[in-house]
Amino acid sequence: MTQRKQRPETQDAVVDPQQLKRATLAASVGSALEYYDFYIYGLATALIFSPLFFSPLGMAGGVLASAATYAVGFAARPFGGIIFGALGDRFGRKSILLVTVALMGSASFLIGVLPTYATAGVLAPVLLVALRILQGLGAGAEQAGATVLISEFAPPSRRGFFASLPFVGIQIGTLLGAGTFAVLAANVDNLAESWLWRVPFLASALLIAVAIYIRLRLQESPAFTKMEENKTVVKNPAARVWRNSRGNVLKGIGLRMAENGNSSIYNVLVLIFITGLDYDDAASIGTTGALIAATVAIFTVVLFGRLSDRIGRVTLYRWGAAFQGIIALPAFYLLTLGEPVLVWLVMAVGIGIGVQSMLGPQCALLPELFGTAHRYTGVALAREFSAVLAGGIAPLIGGALLAVFSDGAWWALGLYSLVLCLITFATTFVTPETMGRDILSSEDA
Repeated sequence: MTQRKQRPETQDAVVDPQQLKRATLAASVGSALEYYDFYIYGLATALIFSPLFFSPLGMAGGVLASAATYAVGFAARPFGGIIFGALGDRFGRKSILLVTVALMGSASFLIGVLPTYATAGVLAPVLLVALRILQGLGAGAEQAGATVLISEFAPPSRRGFFASLPFVGIQIGTLLGAGTFAVLAANVDNLAESWLWRVPFLASALLIAVAIYIRLRLQESPAFTKMEENKTVVKNPAARVWRNSRGNVLKGIGLRMAENGNSSIYNVLVLIFITGLDYDDAASIGTTGALIAATVAIFTVVLFGRLSDRIGRVTLYRWGAAFQGIIALPAFYLLTLGEPVLVWLVMAVGIGIGVQSMLGPQCALLPELFGTAHRYTGVALAREFSAVLAGGIAPLIGGALLAVFSDGAWWALGLYSLVLCLITFATTFVTPETMGRDILSSEDA
């Protein structure tokens, strides 16, 4: 279908530079905490939790059980998105972002002090799952709130660029998480048998403190402030989304299948996959690859965000999905060759280029799809239901494919990645172009 690009708004001059800077920093630190928490949990899923919390299930059963707890966190995210997203549309972006970052970070910190199965029996995995659920509830509205907040502060003609800046925090969080585990894996022979696996989780306390301090100094977003002044705040934004915005929520879900799904595939499933291959020290190779990929992504997410201000969100997104699909099968074949350099190349290209070429334009695209009064809820629902359908179950599906196809699973994993890309590619043809859209509009794109 032909998509008309909208002219950028011309009110850039009214943006408060100081508040824009604070909003960017506040959103970035929260994103760093979210992805630090979720990344260290993903690494622990692949390397730590099976022998510590699910030892009676054996190796294969323990891996699947660990992957299931990873998926539980994603399953909780839509509920967090509905609850906190609606509260964010009713009471403001700032206050809810304070709540979500505290809930998310506290849950991660407490995982660091959990007893294991050897000392607490079945209570240990039960507590692990409970904290994972709390972590997911907080994270369910954190990224949605960050994207909404910065989009409502950003100058219209550069919204793609500014909206992508908080997602640098994602890569910093990934770097912190992967870097911590890489150091530990390189210096500890069997990390699962050492108390040092707890350090990355306990370190969440530092990020929580920084995030709360920054957010306390931030003003409410201009869009929500205007709604309060005009008395147009909606009492039940979730019902309004269900009534008026289901189509855009579904489009958001479709757009995220390739981006979020492949993020989990290249960050978590690749690590699980190479652990079963003939690699010496697969854990160290995988975490090093994650460090390289995150470093590349720090620059590329902003590059693609800025590019979306020039050529359009949807056009760039479509090319990103196509690229990710084209490399899917070759990437997983290269992993079977036993060369660490190829693992690093696959992760750097898959995450640093493939995923970021969609995430960059998505940062502004999702908030621009929804009207002001229900924007937080709409973005949260689109993000978090897709997080379950795409990213959350990726380790489970990948683990099942590995169990069924054994050593030949590389092509099955590649096909899985390709299918996600085809869903997103098709979705771009029914998604309206939103570049330059009036962020104060009460109507959906």
